[in-house]
Amino acid sequence: MRVLPIALAVLLSACAQQPPKDDSLYRDLGAMPGITRIVEGMLLNIARDERIVERFRRIDIQRLRNKLIEQFCVEAGGPCTYTGDSMAESHKGQNVSRSDFNALVEDLIASMDKEGIAVAVQNRLIARLAVMRGEVIEQ
Repeated sequence: MRVLPIALAVLLSACAQQPPKDDSLYRDLGAMPGITRIVEGMLLNIARDERIVERFRRIDIQRLRNKLIEQFCVEAGGPCTYTGDSMAESHKGQNVSRSDFNALVEDLIASMDKEGIAVAVQNRLIARLAVMRGEVIEQ
């Protein structure tokens, strides 16, 4: 049974996570090729998502793609280094709403579904990313 993105984000944002100690999630996501496809699929979903596409019109999508791949790789325990700004800094002044955030999570889930990522694996990645929610919403 799929956990609703908002419920998952609320529940998991309260739990501070430590950096991954192994690369099993990274491998379960398909390593760099899989993570790259997930991120690219998510960005394509966002491009078709009327709820949030406007927020991405003036963003360097290639840079965003690269930073998201780095970030997902790091959060999944892969051999990457994140070189982007902090979540708080990159979302400062954007006033991202909860519904905007949830739409993005839905677009991520749809991308992982398309890639055939098991729901349990999806939830592990979302749990790693959910701790950043407070640095993104309403900043």
